[in-house]
Amino acid sequence: MDVILSKLFASVGDELHVLDCMAYLMILMAACTFITLLFENVPYGRYATSRYGFPVNVKFAWFVQELPAFLVPLCLVLGTSASKTTHLPNRLLLAIYFCHYTQRSLIYPFLIRGGKSTPFASFALAFVFCVYNGYMQVRYLSHYADYPADWVTSPYFITGSLLWLVGWLVNIHSDHILRNLRKSGETGYRIPQGGLFEYVSGANFFGEITEWAGFALAGQSVQGVSFFIFTLSVLASRAFAHHRWYLQKFEDYPKSRKALVPFIL
Repeated sequence: MDVILSKLFASVGDELHVLDCMAYLMILMAACTFITLLFENVPYGRYATSRYGFPVNVKFAWFVQELPAFLVPLCLVLGTSASKTTHLPNRLLLAIYFCHYTQRSLIYPFLIRGGKSTPFASFALAFVFCVYNGYMQVRYLSHYADYPADWVTSPYFITGSLLWLVGWLVNIHSDHILRNLRKSGETGYRIPQGGLFEYVSGANFFGEITEWAGFALAGQSVQGVSFFIFTLSVLASRAFAHHRWYLQKFEDYPKSRKALVPFIL
């Protein structure tokens, strides 16, 4: 793989410049996505529609679309001379990334119960994003990110890592609550109860946004920041859409709940 990449990039500086450009492009995509989602819900789950292509089985879609976010980085770390992986800060940031996507791509899809099929357009866009972002994040961390030896004891790294851990646990617990809303054989929707759902409609989204905010803080790179901004633009929109939907669907939906941020928003 090193041979292939070396042919694509004439020098180290060239690829690092490309990785930076990819990050700025992701921020631009986040802005465009945010504006688009002011007028249109993300077409998946309860908002799925045939306008966005033929339906793809939800378990298959989740597994295949998320898998590149795990496999592409794995190839970059194992199949190339990833010189920066000998440094502790880089190793820990890579571990944070892989911890999330091991669960998201290899475990989560097989825990899904029921669920509506995913329109092909949503599936394809998610697949492309996972390839793009997986390459950008892990290529930077494994080959170019340069941290001082004591970075792991810095306030940025410690605070960011703890923030990531809290978000990761909230995300996993919230997904568990959502999976168990229906009993075997039941259909339809129910009001989520327990955990952070007592305070917000988008507890799972809040958890994932918090994860990548922590990752960006711990790594202090434009690549990490761009991922956080993109995640925020998409998942905040989903949280507000879900909140509006719950309020319209259920007369007894708790009026004290916020959409995304407890007690605030």
